Amino acid sequence: MTIKARKAAIAGIAAAGVIALLAACGQAPSAEKTNTSAKSDFLPCMVSDSGGFDDHSFNQLGYEGLVQASKDLGASYKKAESKTETDFAPNINSMVDQNCNLIITVGFLLADATKKAAAANPDTDFAIIDDNSIKADNVKPIIFDTAQAAFLGGYAAASYSKSGIVGTFGGMNIPTVTIFMDGFADGVAYYNKQKGKAVKVVGWDVAKQNGAFTGGFDANDKAKNVAQGIIDQGADVIMPVGGPIYTSAASAIRDSKKDIAMIGVDADVYLSDPSVKDLLLTSVMKGIQPSTEAVIKQSAGGKFSNEPYVGTLKNDGVGLAPFHDFASKVDPNLKSELDTIKKGIIDGSITVTSPASPKQ
Repeated sequence: MTIKARKAAIAGIAAAGVIALLAACGQAPSAEKTNTSAKSDFLPCMVSDSGGFDDHSFNQLGYEGLVQASKDLGASYKKAESKTETDFAPNINSMVDQNCNLIITVGFLLADATKKAAAANPDTDFAIIDDNSIKADNVKPIIFDTAQAAFLGGYAAASYSKSGIVGTFGGMNIPTVTIFMDGFADGVAYYNKQKGKAVKVVGWDVAKQNGAFTGGFDANDKAKNVAQGIIDQGADVIMPVGGPIYTSAASAIRDSKKDIAMIGVDADVYLSDPSVKDLLLTSVMKGIQPSTEAVIKQSAGGKFSNEPYVGTLKNDGVGLAPFHDFASKVDPNLKSELDTIKKGIIDGSITVTSPASPKQ
């Protein structure tokens, strides 16, 4: 327990109901009070990556975990939204200066800034979502074996495809993106093996570990053009991996006037962004919200540790969203097939791995 966590504990603050799933540029972070009769002096804080807290994806999910945990604890919280990578270090330092007890940074790209801040402030707890590179007593990784859930998504995409071509593209060629793409492509390959089919994946080559990327996580013309390139190759199911770039893919799909389905990532995008729900076959989900909430409550209760939380199919830290409006359009046997595959992944009879998979 850090000094700050001890002070919080001495003040009588305990984390209750920890859930099972353990899981503008340069501006100072905002502070927000919660509506609850119980009050806590514990101060959890969060710094987004450049996607922002309204990305309908991992930044938003992390923020929702921060809000819920703060509400349950009767605590205030602070947040800082990064617009560019140059904001990362100043935003984290701003949190330190405001005496945050736990600082959660969102995303692989904040690893360097988080590592430096943690080393300079050993009495402050840190947690980082989607990175496991920092080895420090006061840094807890929150990571996910997303390849497992993406494998199911790839199998579903292959099953649904009418053209026999499915595609994926990413924001940047980094492990937290490519782990989705590896799982997706391997799931398609498994479908082909089981069914004697030859569904093709465009946008990602597992063996070469390269493919189609937008170069960032912004929903812009470049992202739309990359999506259009996937469409032009005949794909009728597309999985964009990289926060809000899915909105650019949705725009390209609508402009094409073709019958093309999309697979969301991180959240159940059907729920987080209803504006694209008519396009969504399913989503490959990470339990960012509940795991963030749990880590905050543990830290508030004096039970912070640097042991990584790893979300898997077994602990429901990753999963595949329902088919929602596509339920009547998929093969009637698909759900039971996916249930069987999920069991096989959990019991080890089906191996799913990626160069980016967390070491367990």
